Amino acid sequence: MTDATLLDVRPLATAEVIAIGSELLGSTRLDTNSLFLSEILSSLGIVLRAKAVVGDSKRDIAAVLRGALERVDLVIMTGGLGPTDDDLTREAVSDVLGVPLIEHADLVERLEQRFARRGLKMPDVNRRQAQILRGGVIVENPNGTAPGQMFERGHQVILLLPGPPRELKAMMVELAKTALAQRSGTERLFRTSLFIVGRGESHVEEVAQPVYSKWLQQSPPIETTILAAPGQIELHLVLRSADPAAAERALGVAREQLIAALGADVFSIDGRSMEEIVGALLLERQLTVAAAESCTGGLMMSRLTDVPGSSAYVAGGVVVYSNELKTSLAGVDPALIASHGSVSEPVAMALAEGIRARTGASIGVGITGIAGPTGGTPQKPVGTVCIAVVGPESAVVKTFALFGTRTMIKFWSAQYAMNLVRRMLLGSAQEVHG
Repeated sequence: MTDATLLDVRPLATAEVIAIGSELLGSTRLDTNSLFLSEILSSLGIVLRAKAVVGDSKRDIAAVLRGALERVDLVIMTGGLGPTDDDLTREAVSDVLGVPLIEHADLVERLEQRFARRGLKMPDVNRRQAQILRGGVIVENPNGTAPGQMFERGHQVILLLPGPPRELKAMMVELAKTALAQRSGTERLFRTSLFIVGRGESHVEEVAQPVYSKWLQQSPPIETTILAAPGQIELHLVLRSADPAAAERALGVAREQLIAALGADVFSIDGRSMEEIVGALLLERQLTVAAAESCTGGLMMSRLTDVPGSSAYVAGGVVVYSNELKTSLAGVDPALIASHGSVSEPVAMALAEGIRARTGASIGVGITGIAGPTGGTPQKPVGTVCIAVVGPESAVVKTFALFGTRTMIKFWSAQYAMNLVRRMLLGSAQEVHG
């Protein structure tokens, strides 16, 4: 395509990925290519609108392709380019576009040479891999026998790539530098994210929606996605622009509007995890933390020490699963456990005070709860977790009612414990709702 022609063609703005292979519809194989493709497309300013997985049926492949061509500018089809009877991508695309497949003699020769270098004669079925859509452009495959191909239909592009990730990735990286770069225009995607803890998805939406709904009417618009993730709610903002500086300014203003609405429940705006945020605050203030953990089994300390350099602010911790160890390792009075129960705010506070005193840490954390699936009572059902944080100048204890599997309750408990530490360091721990 000449430069003059490129000026008349609408830049590629939207894409859909179609992964082909009946094995991807089972329980043993996952389509991991689409994650890589999404990242590449984003770097080109192309929005991935949909992903689909379809089995080895020419009729089904054709139906999904027809739908994609009604929605997006770029369709990337992965898989189904091998030599066997169930590799049907080429034929399905040919049928949909009404364009015949032409065998390329030079491709046949290269395939034969590839086999010959291994001392083998090429099976005749491999000639299918040399079939290219008439008018299509061959995409070289440096790591396999199946060449890719690119076909342009008006402003749309259909890209056929092999399924093996080692082959697809090398080909897509090259295309992103050449053919797709030429067709992607000057606009790019700019993103920012906010991570929130302490509010459910619907509560975040209730507060955030009146803020972000106005952005769709501005130019350029900002699209917002809300996502419930383990231990947090995420707000992802995306803006498409040809002006990087203006895009970053607009996203910065939008981010500040959400922070103003959601307050200190926003714990990260740069992608850092809770343990990274808490660690940075402790390091900045030259403080240390220790924890006496029961239901979390040491998960809070494990997550904090996953961060490189955490020895500067993690004093240590103990897992006090039994009542006896709550007493012997964290100094909890047995009478306190007898009168209030091991899962109670007084015991959580005693754990925090005890571990702080015994380690000399600036901040002590106590966690005790019922992770389930058994052990709950009508008064204290599964998911009841008491967390206390004791610092140099203040202390706070909260009871949380958590839901989910045992693993989820343990994760949320550690998340909320670290969040209480964060909020104490920011001076707002009392505002956290149980």
